[in-house]
Parts: sequence; structure tokens; C-alpha cells
Amino acid sequence: MPTSKELLTSSYDFTLPSELIATHPVSPRDHAKLLIYIRKTDEIIHTHFYDLEKFIPKNCALIFNDTKVIKARLYGKKVSGGKIELLINRPLNAFEINVYIRGKVKVNTEIFFKDDLVAKVIKLEDDGSRVVEFSADKNKLRFEDLLPIIDKIGHVPLPPYINRDDDKSDESEYQSVFAKAEGAVAAPTASLHFTDEQHARICDNFNHAYVTLHVGGGTFKPVDAEIITDHPMHSEYYDISNKAKKILDSDISILSVGTTSTRTIEFYEKHGKIQRGEANLFLHPNNKPSRVNHLLTNFHLPKSTLLMLVASFIGIKKTQQLYAEAIKNNYRFYSYGDAMLII
Repeated sequence: MPTSKELLTSSYDFTLPSELIATHPVSPRDHAKLLIYIRKTDEIIHTHFYDLEKFIPKNCALIFNDTKVIKARLYGKKVSGGKIELLINRPLNAFEINVYIRGKVKVNTEIFFKDDLVAKVIKLEDDGSRVVEFSADKNKLRFEDLLPIIDKIGHVPLPPYINRDDDKSDESEYQSVFAKAEGAVAAPTASLHFTDEQHARICDNFNHAYVTLHVGGGTFKPVDAEIITDHPMHSEYYDISNKAKKILDSDISILSVGTTSTRTIEFYEKHGKIQRGEANLFLHPNNKPSRVNHLLTNFHLPKSTLLMLVASFIGIKKTQQLYAEAIKNNYRFYSYGDAMLII
């Protein structure tokens, strides 16, 4: 039996003019464009993010991801003087941290950073990542003790397609206004459009709650397999607040703010309603959402699991049509780009 078009990775490819890749956010952040797709009437509306409230369905609850991006990119040197770039991916336990390293290393290689911070490679993983332990003044560091050090000497881990060094403005721009729980190495980008005022206004007028999903570097990994279901999905730590759990366990309609909130909610729903742990859910047209009703999201990379998540809501054909519409109307794409609301 031939494979359905919705399961072919090639179906999720598209050509994006390079000038539509957003390298900086719009200012103010709520002035980003907003494409609204109304499924019931098959209608497309072009507006701006500051008009979002007008289109939020009545009697629904919004679920936000309150993860906070850490300064996960570090530049250091080996004993030999060779330069090394290290990107923290995620802690595996209190002391061992999974990282990506640009530069040749082997087990027991030590990498030296500012402020006497040292990373020692303890394992080479098959997927190209590495496991390291950090120390300062020869004392092994727990992950929570590492955070204030990297906040001082690290860099904002802008995605590779932004293709520039981070600057001071990224410390606030690549962070949602409600970011709270430190641990992400990529921003939950649909959240980046909210100003303090708009977020407060929405929270005053709609039921809402927060989950935490610490977004890992795997979120940018393209699907290499020919069939999307052969892709090994990355795992990320999640935590669902008691207020969010109450909403998820009710029958109220849910608008999920971002793909990261969506993965968290749907992992909870499909895997035993456990409030915290490791989520590795891959949503696609053969694994549709069962709890989230409406989705707010950005425009994603070709052949990415995030694009496949969008297709899990509306199918690959409609996803392709909406992306073509966005390109035709010069929407800005990816992390600092514009947004789409599916209702």
C-alpha cells in the first residue's frame, strides 16, 4: 500500500525567499502580522497580533509556556588553545548535561571558559551530542548552580537561521514577557509577540494557566527520514501547574499558545495524565491532537516536526495553502517572525 502524502517528509518541504527569514523582531512586538484561519468557514483573515483578543473563541482557556531561555551558548578553549563552541541542550541529572559541541573533542577533553568555568566531556552520544560535567574552582557544579554563571558569561542561543551574533537586545527580545522557569535553550516563539499590557489584558478576560516545557535544541532538528513516523522524536522536561491540570481535566475548550504548550498538553492527555516528566510526543496527521482545540503558532522551518504539528490540526494540503498565502503576503518566518491562529 503506498504511503500517504501526509506521511512523506518531502510533503513538508517548501521554498522560502531568504528576505522573509526574520533576523530581528518587529517593534513593538505585538505589531507582528497575524494570519487567522477559521476552520469552520475555511476563511483566512490577515490582521496584526495586537488584534488577537478579537478572535479568541469565547469560553476557552489559554495555556501558556512559562519556560525561560538560558544563555546556553558558551565560547571556550581546549588546553591546546583550539576554540570550542558549546551549546547546552538539557540536563540529564543534577550534574550531567547533554550539549552540542562545535570543535573536535573526545572523552576526558576539558574545555575552559571565563570565570574559571570548566566543562569535562564524559560521554560521546551516537546522535552527535556530548555529555559533560561542569566545574568551577575544581568543584563540580549542579545545573542550578551553573545557571548564574552562564547568565554572566554565556550568550543568547539564537537559532542558526538568524545568522548573526546575539546582542544585548536579544536578552529581552528572545524571551516572553511571562518567562519564569529557567531551562530552555530555544524560545517558545508564539509567546514572543505578547507585550506586558496585552498579556495582562488577555489574562484579565480569559481563563488561563501555565505549563513549563524546557525547549531543547532538538526542536530545530529537521526530519531526515523519508517517512515522518520513522523520525526519533527528541525529549524535553515538562511540568504542568495545578491550575493547568484543572483546566486540562475539564471539558473547557483550549487555545494552546505555541507548539511547545501543545506538545505538553497532548503528552499529558495521551500518556496517563502525569503532571511532570519527559515529553517526546510527535504530533502529525497520523497522530492528531485530542485535547487542544485552537492553536497559536509562528511559521516554521521546512521538514520540521513543528510544521508537521500544524498539519496535525488542519492536514498537509491546508498547511501548504496557508504557508503559500503567508509567503505571497510577505509574512516574516521563524522565531522572530509573524504568527498564525488556527481556530
